[in-house]
Amino acid sequence: MKQQIIVSGIGGQGVLFLTRVIAQTAVARDLPVLTSETHGMAQRGGSVLSTIKVGDFASPMIRSGQADVGLLLWEKNLAAHKHLMKYDGSLLVNAKEKGKGVRINASTLARRLGNPVLANLVLLGLAIKEGALFCSAADCEAAIRTLAPEKFVAQNLEAFQLGMNG
Repeated sequence: MKQQIIVSGIGGQGVLFLTRVIAQTAVARDLPVLTSETHGMAQRGGSVLSTIKVGDFASPMIRSGQADVGLLLWEKNLAAHKHLMKYDGSLLVNAKEKGKGVRINASTLARRLGNPVLANLVLLGLAIKEGALFCSAADCEAAIRTLAPEKFVAQNLEAFQLGMNG
């Protein structure tokens, strides 16, 4: 099993937590996993790119045209990171408008739950619904329970389920 995944967003969108959840699912399944983050001006709302490689890889970096899955929390990052995607890769985008990839308005759904940063888990739910990732819904739920602070677990799981059902 080998899968190369990019997670793209801007500072404060939960890119790093989403990366940790996906990586944790690999660890729990005893799969080798490598991650890397590029933060830029993340603390000021700048671009954040995270890469996840599941399987037997020597480096966490993803070359142009090699990503199997792209999870974009901010649609405007598509222009900057689409070159990383395989021609037939699965692209899942948090967006209001129709366009490239499978889209969901994760930000609006997360705001309805009372926490805009939950868009990351709404998008993860969509990725599972679409069968884009190597892991299952149960794997993701277990990882969320492991990684989220106890007081946020229920809300995190609700956001994930919303993405799967939305």
